[in-house]
Order: sequence, then C-alpha cells, then structure tokens
Amino acid sequence: MSGWNFNMKPVRVPKINTKYRKIITKLPVPDSLPLFKELGQHESRSMHGQMPVIWDRAEGFQVYDGYGNCWIDFTSTIFVANAGHSNPAIIRALDKAIKQKLLHTYTFAHKSRVEFIKKLIDISPRQFEKAFLLSAGTEATECAVKLMRLNGQRQRANKVGIVSFLGSMHGRTMGAEMLKGNPISSAWIGYLDPHIYHLPFPYPWDEQLRQLPLGYDWQKRFESDIQGLKDKGIDFSTLAGFMIESYLGWGAIFYPKAYLQALAKFAKKYNILITFDEIQGGFGRTGKLFVYQHYGVEPDLLCLGKAISGSLPLSAVIGPKWIMDLPEVGSMSSTHSANPLSCAAGLANIKYLKKYNLVKESERKGKILHQYLNKLKSRFPDRISYIFGKGLLAAVIFKDPGSNKPDSVFPSYVCERAMQKGLLMVHTGRESIKIGPPLTIPDKALIEGLAVLAEAINEVDQEEKQ
Repeated sequence: MSGWNFNMKPVRVPKINTKYRKIITKLPVPDSLPLFKELGQHESRSMHGQMPVIWDRAEGFQVYDGYGNCWIDFTSTIFVANAGHSNPAIIRALDKAIKQKLLHTYTFAHKSRVEFIKKLIDISPRQFEKAFLLSAGTEATECAVKLMRLNGQRQRANKVGIVSFLGSMHGRTMGAEMLKGNPISSAWIGYLDPHIYHLPFPYPWDEQLRQLPLGYDWQKRFESDIQGLKDKGIDFSTLAGFMIESYLGWGAIFYPKAYLQALAKFAKKYNILITFDEIQGGFGRTGKLFVYQHYGVEPDLLCLGKAISGSLPLSAVIGPKWIMDLPEVGSMSSTHSANPLSCAAGLANIKYLKKYNLVKESERKGKILHQYLNKLKSRFPDRISYIFGKGLLAAVIFKDPGSNKPDSVFPSYVCERAMQKGLLMVHTGRESIKIGPPLTIPDKALIEGLAVLAEAINEVDQEEKQ
C-alpha cells in the first residue's frame, strides 16, 4: 500500500534473548526518535517507508542497533549482502585498498579493475565475453537499452523497439521508468518513448485470481501476447530487444519456462536481442549463479548489480564482444564506474561466493525455506494465497479472507510485528512480504526466523478476528 507509515510511538514488546535475536527496549527505541525526526526534516520522504530501526552495524546475518537490540536479517539489504553483512574477506580487501590510497580514478585504469572484470567474465557463461561497469542497477538497464538499439540500427535505421513486461522493476531513471509501463509512476516524465512496448506479465492466475490449470499452454499464451503487439500495428522487424526482469520483483514471481522459451524462439526468428535484468536476483540468490539459468534459454546481455559487490555501489552489463564493443571509444562512461574500492569489494565477494560454494548453499537452504513457507500456507489458507521464489528468495502473497482479494495492509502489520520480535523482512507496501537472508545464514537461524514469521502472522490474524 503506497504511503504506508509504521507506528512511530514506542510500545512495550516482550523481551527476547536467543542465540540469534535480542530485543531489550521499547520499539521504536525512544532514544532513536530524534534521529527519525531529523531525517524527516531534512530528507525527502521518498527515501522512507521501511521499519523504524536505526542500524548501527550488521554482521553475517544479523543487524544491530546502538541500543542493545539484535535482529535476524531476512532482507540482505534488498539482496545486496548475499555473502553476508560486513563479510570479512570484503572488509580485508577494502582495508587494503584504502591503505593503498587509491580511492578514485575515473576511467583511468587500475589493477583492481583488471582483476575484477577478468574474474566476473571467468565465472560467467562463455557467451559473456566483456563487461561495462557502472554504479547502480538503473544505469545498467539504461546501458543495455542503448546496446540493443545500437545493434538494431546496424540492421535497419528504425529497428529500435524494446519490449518489456508490465509491472517489472528496472530502476528509477527515465528510461527504466518507461520500461515498467506504469502510467502513474512515469507520469512525471511528461511523454513516453513511442518505441517501448509492453507485454502483460504471465501471472500464474487468471483475472479472477484463480490458479491456472496444470497443462496450461504457455507457448500459445506468448504467441497470443506478441500477436497483441502486431494487432496494434507494430512491425516485428523493428524490434531491437526484450528487457526481462528475471523474476517479477515485488512478488518473486518467475516466468513459466515454456513462455520464455517461446519468446527466445521468436527473438531468434526476428534477430531481436534478449537482456535479462539480474540486478535483484543474481549471484546465487535463487540457487543458481544467475536467475535466467532456471529457464533453459540463453540471453545476449545481462544486467547485474546489488550482490555483485556485496556492499558498495557497483553494477555491470555483460555480453559478447560484438555487442559490447558497439559504442565508440570513450562514448560510454560513468563518474564512479570501476572505482577501486567497488572493484576490490566485487573481486573479494565473487571469490568468497565461489570458495564457500554459496550458490549450492542457497539451493540447499532454499529447500528448507520453501518447505516451511508452504506449510505456513497450509496453516493459514485464508490469509496466504501463494508462495513464490526459488533458493533463498521467497515472497509470501497475502489475501483478504473475506473477499480473497490482495491484501496489502495485513503484511505490513506482520512485518511490524516480526520486527518487534527480532526479525527484519522486506516490506514491499503491496500484498507481499519478501524474504532473502544472506546466503551464509545458519540453518538454525533460518528456521528460527521462519518461526518468528509464523508467530507474527498468527498474532496479527487473531487480533484482526477479535
């Protein structure tokens, strides 16, 4: 629910002291209120909306405030800290880089840049031969659009059309906003790119929110959806690329495999490039290194970010040489692209993910996570409509028990109650709660956090029924 505000009046909550959680104050902490007040006075409210916790430090899978409280973290700061908060290998790499006294080089080369890009390409599937480094995910999606259009224009001048999916999240810059296809969120732009088109996201339910039957023909569904563009007068030969968020972010909803395989076949027929936006899901989050590997298709470009460094601002576009070298020398750069600290963090992060086999660990622990959540769905069938996700990524989708319509209020209360019990989750403001702990979380801590979620759902449910 847009504009949701958590309660800022401190309330007494039960004291908690387990191996993984500790709550000893009222929440929000009374002494933290002046800090929130100061933020409200000087910072745009657009930055707000999460639970009222002042982070003091975060280590491994736990978050601490400065007042003696400790939470199990199921957010990984929105899937950045896959290798764990304050990963010791990353800290050592940053400490070494700082002591070297090289904090910034603009586009001048440095050793960490060479080592990081080489490592990134080495771990990626072989069609990805070169990388372009940036600071934020939204920069990466903008870059990918440029590359797809440059390639399209090599074939014909008007081959610039980009197709994305309604409801996807690709960032907050102008082009990324237009890729979403949300007329409300992009109204500020004042115009729409006439060559950005949208397909409806292939949800696993129909318009009445009923589960689609087994055996539903997703290939025909894609053919019907793409025919819808042709019916609007769009010439397929003018399409340059597909931009695909690897799963629908707000609900961790994956595409049907047959749907994307039909899309890939169509793209090949019309010489259309495929880009997967892996910014939220890459680097082991879903039990595979990259999310697209669940679908049995091979993209041309990948947009990477968030967990690429495990800590600092860093993103990338990777692809084959013949695409990545389309721009002229010096024609694409970003002020903080490939800065020494981010590259040092990224290199240490990738080495750590590989050394400790965290991709496989995500797959293994994901089975624990999803088994528990599906039992929770059976326990609360009138509240939970779906469990989505793979690996250590999940979304719990909530519904109103009376109308069966999506319910965005109930999960907000559940997030708040869980916070009061020592668990932090991703508050989406929609009918979902997202879960994504660091891939390093111990099994017992994962299970304890899930038990807290169950308690929170049960308590809020019982209170609403009274």
